[in-house]
Amino acid sequence: MAINSLRSWLHLLKQEGILQHVNREVDRRYELAAVSKKADGLYTLQFNKVRGSNIPVVTNIAHNRRLLGMALGVRIDQLAEHFAWAQAHPGKCIMIPSGQAPVKRMILPPDLTSLPIVVHHEKDGGAFITAGLVIAKDPETGIRNVSIHRLQMFSPRHLGILMLPRNLRQIYQKAEAMNVPLDIAVVIGVDPIPLLASQAQVPLGYDELAVAAALYGEPLPLVKCETVNLEVPAHAEIILEGRMLPHVRHMEGPFGEFPKTYTPPYPKPMIEITAMTTQHNPIYHTIVPASNEHFLIGGIPREGGLLETMRKTVSNVKKVRFTQGGTCRFHAIVSIDKKSEDEPKNAIIAAINSSQDIKHIVIVDQDINIFNSQDVEWAIATRTQAGRDVIVACDLPGNLLDPSARNSISDKMGIDATVPLGQYERFAKIRIPGEENVRLDEYLR
Repeated sequence: MAINSLRSWLHLLKQEGILQHVNREVDRRYELAAVSKKADGLYTLQFNKVRGSNIPVVTNIAHNRRLLGMALGVRIDQLAEHFAWAQAHPGKCIMIPSGQAPVKRMILPPDLTSLPIVVHHEKDGGAFITAGLVIAKDPETGIRNVSIHRLQMFSPRHLGILMLPRNLRQIYQKAEAMNVPLDIAVVIGVDPIPLLASQAQVPLGYDELAVAAALYGEPLPLVKCETVNLEVPAHAEIILEGRMLPHVRHMEGPFGEFPKTYTPPYPKPMIEITAMTTQHNPIYHTIVPASNEHFLIGGIPREGGLLETMRKTVSNVKKVRFTQGGTCRFHAIVSIDKKSEDEPKNAIIAAINSSQDIKHIVIVDQDINIFNSQDVEWAIATRTQAGRDVIVACDLPGNLLDPSARNSISDKMGIDATVPLGQYERFAKIRIPGEENVRLDEYLR
């Protein structure tokens, strides 16, 4: 295992010249997020002097595809394929004693104010935890669920949580129907692998930590919590233990979300914190909303899920990409090895049916580099006629956080930017022989 913790990941980033330390004091209200946004796509930052806290904060730990490829040990164009494999071949988790778990070095009374929880945007309703893995168990099956949710600090012992209509909400609704609190653990400070695994597009009853174990290539060490019946990654930096209370709501938000717009305040469930454990001198991780890190941690698993789902309908699907311009949720690019004229349309329909998030899908041939937005736009410009190649489907389920959706109802569009069969020569790219071998600096000496 090349990495197994946030600290080992930061050490690797330091060796690569990617980790930069900010040693001047910064305010956790706006300033920290603003500096992080300036470094987005360039550097991982560690803020060593955060006003009002003695805990350093890291941001941008996975701000481009190359870093995620480093973490997973694969090329950029293999990320979706590798993640799809991990979802289909979950690994194992192993329990270790508390005395061997770094995250158990300090067992503390619950006090959220001791953490450098960040206020990111000017209209945010308060300070939000944005990089916490939320772990819970289905009260009927006992199977773990791992996901990321924004968590607003209400008091030293209380957090509000936004749950979209996905697995954790189903689990909470089961507990609430039983009129019992739901045990919760919030895991802060891990390397990119558990973050990615938490976003796996899998049904209820599937343990995302097993996906993380598959991505690590070896069993994932877990340790039992102190006050709740849950197991958590042993090498995390900070664990918040608590219970999501039944039938209790508190006004949460507003908050600047991944579409780069605010979601309005609304009554949300509340988590009551019961304990906190940490490493010695813990490191706090925050994800700046709508940053490359935010997009990619959610996007790569969605690509893996989309690839796996689409291939069940169109076996010739080769690669998929969610674009950062489309927030790694709304816009998908798919390359196929086209064998019939019906395949692009079938691929569009398969993509729409695979995810409520997807709004716009572009299907291209294999000669188009789906990771090059100019190449994709060129394919649309030269290979598409709107009356023939554009499909529009209206009034379908969409994403709750999409500001253009109508009560989560959205319209979807697919674009066939493939070459008609038998006409490739008419659409072939121009090429200068030997251009790929030219090294300009050799001519400018």
